[in-house]
Amino acid sequence: MNDRKPVVYIVDDDPSIRSLLTKLVQSIDVPVEVFASSQEFLSRARPEEPSCIILDVRMPGLSGLDLQERLVQSGIDIPVIFITGFGNVPQSVRAMKAGAVDFLEKPFENQALLDAVNRALERSRLALQHRSELREIRDRIKSLTPREYEVFVRIAAGLANKQVADKLAISEKTVKIHRARVMQKMQARTFAELVCMAEKLNLVADQYR
Repeated sequence: MNDRKPVVYIVDDDPSIRSLLTKLVQSIDVPVEVFASSQEFLSRARPEEPSCIILDVRMPGLSGLDLQERLVQSGIDIPVIFITGFGNVPQSVRAMKAGAVDFLEKPFENQALLDAVNRALERSRLALQHRSELREIRDRIKSLTPREYEVFVRIAAGLANKQVADKLAISEKTVKIHRARVMQKMQARTFAELVCMAEKLNLVADQYR
């Protein structure tokens, strides 16, 4: 996942701005894909890779802010950097509340944009890494038997072996056997690592404590 080449998407209806932004981003050796409208961007199939969008606020049809809202509603997690020649406070507040990395008014400093791109790509890398970790944990959980899962969520909630045995009406020895299998199947090197996995998936509910 981390070895995949990042990409910056540029969405702007002005050809000269697209050309300028393309040259600027390519100067730091990052591939670029350009789109003349929000609709064109939405129609493009995107592989899972570190990425961000440099997005114009005002465009015919679906505006940049509307595109950002559409992405959020669809659960598409791509960091957004807004650029605009007609910025105002309500627009910037709306953009930042929706998770934008930056809101730059034209003319902006080249380095300011490149810094924003680097922050956005790093955010994207971390998000992809997190999602990959969650998928791996879920896949490991699928290998647990129903009883092993019951033991897993309870020991992760901090219950001692004896308490788990009492709650599940099994022997403490059986709990220890299941616990060892859970550690092995979940590929947890330490108990703390096992608890961390459960917490990442919000499996440690109060009912198990």
